[in-house]
Amino acid sequence: MSKQFDVIVIGAGPGGYIAAIRAAQLGFQVACIDEWSNAAGGAAPGGTCTNVGCIPSKALLQSSEHFDHANHHFAEHGISTGAVKMDVAKMIARKDNVVKQNNDGILYLFKKNKVSFFHGRGSFVKAVEGGYEIKVAGKAEETLLGKQVIVATGSNARSLPNVPFDEVNVLSNDGALRVGAVPKKLAVIGSGVIGLEMGSVWRRLGADVPILEGLPTFLGAVDEQIAKEAKKAFDKQGLKIELGVKVGEIKSLKKGVSIAYTNAKGEEVKLDADKLIVSIGRVPNTNGLNVEAVGLQLDERGAILVDGDCKTNLPGVWAVGDVVRGPMLAHKAEEEGVAVAERIAGQHGHVNFNTIPWVIYTSPEIAWVGRTEQQLKADGVKYKAGSFPFLANGRARALGDTTGMVKFLADAATDEILGVHIVGPMASELIAEAVVAMEFRASAEDIARICHAHPSLSEATKEAALAVDKRTLNF
Repeated sequence: MSKQFDVIVIGAGPGGYIAAIRAAQLGFQVACIDEWSNAAGGAAPGGTCTNVGCIPSKALLQSSEHFDHANHHFAEHGISTGAVKMDVAKMIARKDNVVKQNNDGILYLFKKNKVSFFHGRGSFVKAVEGGYEIKVAGKAEETLLGKQVIVATGSNARSLPNVPFDEVNVLSNDGALRVGAVPKKLAVIGSGVIGLEMGSVWRRLGADVPILEGLPTFLGAVDEQIAKEAKKAFDKQGLKIELGVKVGEIKSLKKGVSIAYTNAKGEEVKLDADKLIVSIGRVPNTNGLNVEAVGLQLDERGAILVDGDCKTNLPGVWAVGDVVRGPMLAHKAEEEGVAVAERIAGQHGHVNFNTIPWVIYTSPEIAWVGRTEQQLKADGVKYKAGSFPFLANGRARALGDTTGMVKFLADAATDEILGVHIVGPMASELIAEAVVAMEFRASAEDIARICHAHPSLSEATKEAALAVDKRTLNF
């Protein structure tokens, strides 16, 4: 006997579970299907983000940062520790516990909001009168009928041609989070977010980390001035970032990996490493969804084709998150999930793609919202820029972390904030003020005239806004 629902959500990552909860809040009968399992075979909702992405990587970054501080910074505070050791197994166990807390939290939220959760793989069977038949293949097979379907199946790590992930020597983000001991040499291909974050973790714990990047510029999507500042900091830390390389043959050996590449000068180089992380982006995941059964359209990238409202080519079928166009960010997926649930309810859900913040959780952190200086130049927009270094911020000095700056870009005529770019301590938290300001179409002067607590890192944001008008007070 099939079970009937108003809304069926396929996938319980950030986009899916949030869409399910919001739809339930709006009075719908909701089912959410997810196949992710933990080591014991139980349900592990939360998708890539919770299980092998944003959450566990932050846990490891935190552990490695503590280790780095104990080794290199405690002494200047007058703290002596003796020999500092890292128990990698314990660090990984803590990370796993953080993940489990998140998994359990989502299952609790489903219960609280009366969302029916099904553990297994969801796929389309056929269109039926008034909706769609969805199969759940788990321990038991279930048939669900839904008037509306939201697809939130996320993305998978992109592999190199002819170099599959074995998660032992050749690692995706998944394997990079499960390395059992500190490798002597950990090579990374791609200086994207995952490459830099995971490279940072293992570098702090003592690994030699060469990073090979095919593009001639470092972090091309980031404001150029900010990217240069970040690269200086990473070079100083010992991350060996090589730009403009062409990767050739990669051999996975019994013990380690051999990588042949051509450097920017055109020289042939052979690199032997214990482990290799491949961080060259992600691809939309429609594996096993059976889109053919209902004629759900994909684009040339394999993403589900949607309009501005996340509607697919099929009536009553929506898609959100990494499986559709736009940035592959958990918080973008969440915003789309809420907006779609509200649209199903006849409301006017909205996502502003111009005010979605981006963060790279390295040390220093990098965060930005809006357009970069190079984008404004390309668009022919007349702008004013202002920046303020953390070196001149009292709280940053007290923290002992003065790397980086806050940078404002504002319209030359109206002073409206067009972009804010930060590299430095707690950039991930500081960017929120800029997002709020831009959402309310604030000017740089608006931020400059707001009282900020002293001493705080946020004063650097105020001072950068003052710098747009060339009137910083502390620099």
